[in-house]
Amino acid sequence: MGAIVPFLKGAAFEPQDIQSMSLALDDVCKVLKIDGNGTAREIIAVRIIELARRGERSATRLRDRVLAEANSGTG
Repeated sequence: MGAIVPFLKGAAFEPQDIQSMSLALDDVCKVLKIDGNGTAREIIAVRIIELARRGERSATRLRDRVLAEANSGTG
């Protein structure tokens, strides 16, 4: 089961997309040192899901986009 699954809330994605989103979520949380903060992890997961719904399926691009947004303070 991918790390993003608890946050999908019924959204339908292919297994490889879920794997990419989960990898991006884990990587972003690792870089930002978000370990036990469930709220922060959920916010990141929701943003990754939004980007995936818009068509982005690359784990690397998802990760880089969310990190860039975190660094610039914009969404």
